[in-house]
Amino acid sequence: MHPILLNISGNQEVSAFVPVVIHLIVAVTFVALLMALTHLLGPKRKTSDKLINFESGIEQIGNARQPMGVKYFLVAILFILFDVEVIFFYPYATNIRELGQEGFFAVLMFVAFFICGFIYVLKKGALKWED
Repeated sequence: MHPILLNISGNQEVSAFVPVVIHLIVAVTFVALLMALTHLLGPKRKTSDKLINFESGIEQIGNARQPMGVKYFLVAILFILFDVEVIFFYPYATNIRELGQEGFFAVLMFVAFFICGFIYVLKKGALKWED
């Protein structure tokens, strides 16, 4: 065996990870160097216009720390919940033949649970914006 190659538990060699570690070190060093250079060499003009917050060209009105409606966050959470549901359909769609009838009934049960949850959300009025 070559002296540079060291065995770990008999089946993986340390030298196989050396390029990955070198690449990681070079990438982190490169990013840190560029960030330091832009901070040191970049212009430093701190005017009142540059220090105010910019929101898509819209003038700032009021305090940004005022409380927001819970409905907004509720709709966002519900969107994520039902969006993640779609991700679980991909493995089923790719393995539909191998899963057979048992897999089909499992997916039907999965969809039924989400439909029950969606009906619950509608009954509670979580998606009604007018109050």
